[in-house]
Amino acid sequence: MISAEAKEAVTTELKRFASSMSLTDDQKHQLQTALESAREKLDEIRKSNPDLTKADVIEKLKSVRTTARERVVKFLSPDQLKKWDAEVSKAKTFLGIAA
Repeated sequence: MISAEAKEAVTTELKRFASSMSLTDDQKHQLQTALESAREKLDEIRKSNPDLTKADVIEKLKSVRTTARERVVKFLSPDQLKKWDAEVSKAKTFLGIAA
């Protein structure tokens, strides 16, 4: 289960992605699940490794993002996937990494 703060971050990012990518309701639900899962995984990493440096967290984030992308490939169109990749490269907070 993710924290209320994390859930709000996911909701904010979901709204931004949904708007820019013209997602269907089903895609919104699937993306929300993928984002929450990714955020939960990163929170688990942080909790299990409280002494991680920001650089270490960013390194772990790469694997979390890879897993999230593998999930979204299953339900986004090719055009939406291009937009996803562009947005994720800009998004620094939805997985808990401040810009």
